[in-house]
Amino acid sequence: MNLSLLDYIIIIVFLVVTLYVGYRFARKQDSFKSYFLAHGRVPSWAIGMSLLATLISSVTFLAYPGTGFTSNWILLVQGLMVPIVLLGTIWFIVPLYRKVIGLSTYEYFERRFGVFARYYSSLAFVLRQFSGMGTVLFLLALALDSMIGGNTMIMIAVVGLIIIGVNLMGGMEAVIWLDVFQGFMLFATGIICITVILFSTHGGISEIWQVAKANGRTGFGPYDADLTHVTFLVMAINGLFYAIQKYGTDQTVVQRYLTAKTDRGAICASLMGILLTVPVWMLFMFIGTALFVFYKQNPLPAGLHPEQVFPYFIGTQLPVGVRGLILSAMISAAICSLSADLNSLAAVGVEDYYKKMRRGQSDAAYLKAGRWTVVISGLIAMGIGCLYINAGSEGVLGIVFTLYAIFSGGIVGIFLLGIFSARANQQGITIGIISCILFTSYAFLTSTQIGIGNNKHLLLDFGKYNFGHDKLMLGVYSHLVVIVVGYVASLFFPKPVLDKNLLYSGWKEARRKEKVTLRAV
Repeated sequence: MNLSLLDYIIIIVFLVVTLYVGYRFARKQDSFKSYFLAHGRVPSWAIGMSLLATLISSVTFLAYPGTGFTSNWILLVQGLMVPIVLLGTIWFIVPLYRKVIGLSTYEYFERRFGVFARYYSSLAFVLRQFSGMGTVLFLLALALDSMIGGNTMIMIAVVGLIIIGVNLMGGMEAVIWLDVFQGFMLFATGIICITVILFSTHGGISEIWQVAKANGRTGFGPYDADLTHVTFLVMAINGLFYAIQKYGTDQTVVQRYLTAKTDRGAICASLMGILLTVPVWMLFMFIGTALFVFYKQNPLPAGLHPEQVFPYFIGTQLPVGVRGLILSAMISAAICSLSADLNSLAAVGVEDYYKKMRRGQSDAAYLKAGRWTVVISGLIAMGIGCLYINAGSEGVLGIVFTLYAIFSGGIVGIFLLGIFSARANQQGITIGIISCILFTSYAFLTSTQIGIGNNKHLLLDFGKYNFGHDKLMLGVYSHLVVIVVGYVASLFFPKPVLDKNLLYSGWKEARRKEKVTLRAV
């Protein structure tokens, strides 16, 4: 299917506007801090929209409808757990980071548990980011292949170069304002699409619900306690740890905390971001459910990936102009998500690695290194996206969650011990991390098959001692290994002398003193 001239004009205008946003803020990026933190120039509501756009990418735009098309809503459970965790933790996580770190999230890990903990956690972040960026570009390629055809690698290169250009010119401030624009586009396009599907399906929403329910496309089950496959319990437990990791240890999110003018502004932005994100996840999952019913009534070409069904619907059922708008929103989702990823990767690359190797350089030198890191990371992401296209994939959302679980590597365990346990120390955590690496390697190797068809075999086979639970539980167990082993091992070493600002108890004590002072006034 081919887009009309009007659709192409809309897409080109959008890409030009995106580059203009980067150029618009280019003059303000005159220091390392302003490039990565925008020096508090961004209002909290915009940071909240930026958090929304950071968490919403092509994965949401295409993988959620693809999952809703092929199964029920069980993979949505992970996201639904985020507000539960966030409402209980954001009040002290935000002021803690704003007080004790400069730019990198993993500076906290070093201050609490030493250099090894910092490098381990930052490397895990880098691996997660590159795997996620490759997925985003892969999904974008699938959409473009369904709607435009032709050489999708060229389009990936074009989008990738635009992302690099925006970051080079405008830094974090440009990324945030692009996120604001993308957030509004996302809501608009989602509502347009679900409205068209509802009115195009014979019987409307009642028919969609009945057919979807009859075909196992509703609900969050299975609800049994079996941990060997994806169940509600597996997703709920995984979601709790995912929420802590994303909002407590992920540079792309923590960096947003640091850009706000005040602690209160950062907290409000975080709450706004997640309270907007959950409805968007639900909307796009339901779009997939509705598409399943629509294509029960209408023929669908054979051979489409589940993630290509939504783009196919857009290309065949929506009018001229609207198609260009929706495709612009898809590209926008990829650009905004990847822009945030690139900026955060560059921040970690310079703060955690380059500054350690090249100490005492000028601010201009570190800013230049940050920009070079943006370019290199962008090119790597483009290469990974092309590899995904050549390899192909099914069930992308499940794969994304699995990779995230594997590359979690016990980071939540380190963070929780750091925040809540004054007894945990550097030696104990180092032993906990090493134990986690060994466990993760064992679980991955004894549960991953390679080969084709009936010739598949495990990478490592220990028979009945193989890791038998679902891979999503691998991430959960890795955190628990660090918590248990790290704490027990810490008992064999002296109790550390700590800065109270690094602990939850220190935040609580400061709040108590603040309230006493206010009463006295």
